[in-house]
Amino acid sequence: MKKTALIFIFIFGITSLYAQKKDKVIYKQNWDKQTIFWGFYLGLNQKDFKISYLNEDTFITSKPSTGFNVGLIGDLRLHKNINLRLEPGLSSNTKTLHFRNQTLITPQDSIRDVNATYLRIPLLVKLSTDRLYNIRPYLIGGVSYDYNFSSNEDNPADNFDTEFRMKKHNFTYEIGFGVDFYLPYFIFSPSIRGVFAINDELVRDNESNGYSPWTGNVDYFGTRGVFLKLAFH
Repeated sequence: MKKTALIFIFIFGITSLYAQKKDKVIYKQNWDKQTIFWGFYLGLNQKDFKISYLNEDTFITSKPSTGFNVGLIGDLRLHKNINLRLEPGLSSNTKTLHFRNQTLITPQDSIRDVNATYLRIPLLVKLSTDRLYNIRPYLIGGVSYDYNFSSNEDNPADNFDTEFRMKKHNFTYEIGFGVDFYLPYFIFSPSIRGVFAINDELVRDNESNGYSPWTGNVDYFGTRGVFLKLAFH
C-alpha cells in the first residue's frame, strides 16, 4: 500500500505540474491567506504491532490487514509556511496474532484476532514549501490521543478465557509528507503518514491464573502503522 501511494502522489504531481506550466492558470490564489479553514479526509491504513520481550521464550507473529480512516480537519495558519492542524477522526483495523509457545496446542489458544476502532485526535504541525504554480509539498508531524473503543480493558476475562485485552487510553506520534494540489473548486491533499505508539497498550493477563503464555513474557506492545490520507479543503 505504501509503494502504491507514493507512485500515485508522484504521478499526480508530475501530471499537474506539466499542465500548469503549459497554461499557467493559478487556482485558489488567496486560499493560503486564510487564518482558519476546515476540511475532511478519508483513507486507508495498515497497522501492525511493535513487540519486545523479557526473554526469547515466547514469540508473537502479527499479521496486519488494511483498514480505513475518516475524519475532519481544522487548520490554523501561524506563518505563511507553518500551520497548526487538528485532525479528529475514526480509524478501524483488524490484526491477527499467532502465539508460538509449546504450551499452546490448539488454534483457539494460539490465535487471537484483535479488532480495534480508535477515536484519534492528532495535534500536528504542517511545514509547507512555497507554492509552485498549483502544487505545494509539505511535511507534517505531531502527537495524538487515541481512544480504543474495542480495548476490553475492563473485561475481567483474559486470554485464559480467550479474551485479548488492550488499554483504552493511548498516545501515538506520527510523521509524514504530502502535497497540496490547488484545483479550480477545492484543494486535494494526499499524504502518507507513519504512526507509532508511545505507551505500552497491552493489558496483561490476571496473575491469579498463574504465568500467562500469552502476555507474561511481553515487555512492550504498541501499535505502529502506515496511513494514507486523502484530504479535501
